[in-house]
Amino acid sequence: MILGIGSILFSDDGFGIQVIQKIEKEYEFPDNVLVVDGGVLGINLLGVISKPRHLIVVDTMRNHGKPGDLYRIEGEAIPERIRAKNSLHQVDFLEALTLCQALDNVPKAVIIGVEPEDIQTLSLVLTPTVQAQVEPVVAMVLIELDRLGVSYSRKDSKKDSTNHVPRDSIENNAD
Repeated sequence: MILGIGSILFSDDGFGIQVIQKIEKEYEFPDNVLVVDGGVLGINLLGVISKPRHLIVVDTMRNHGKPGDLYRIEGEAIPERIRAKNSLHQVDFLEALTLCQALDNVPKAVIIGVEPEDIQTLSLVLTPTVQAQVEPVVAMVLIELDRLGVSYSRKDSKKDSTNHVPRDSIENNAD
């Protein structure tokens, strides 16, 4: 499973969601690979994250670096990094991941994150520094899938595009 978490309402906090949207738009995966926009559902994701054996999470991550720095954490490092963020959705996500133990299915998790520049301003737009990291993080997610032996393919842009007719062509040909 590939899971994006964050709030699209607070600028860079929506990074994980934007990465997931790009992945869904540009790639196809086998039926056993779920791509999920987890938003800020936190503990409510328990039912979803307790099913897969492997979990790739994309989010912002404060690590005292420069805005735009990229991180990859796994295993024992996950709880400490999530607690350091002091974000409600991150702490709830950690609780959901921990509760997977009660269901006897704790997925092997990897979190790919970016150092945010701004997660306080009410805005649907990522800062330019963080926006520039969307494509590199998509590539990092694909590398994780390669490590797991998961197949994927790029969507055919011709197949996905709709037959768009510019409005001017209709208006200019009116009889």
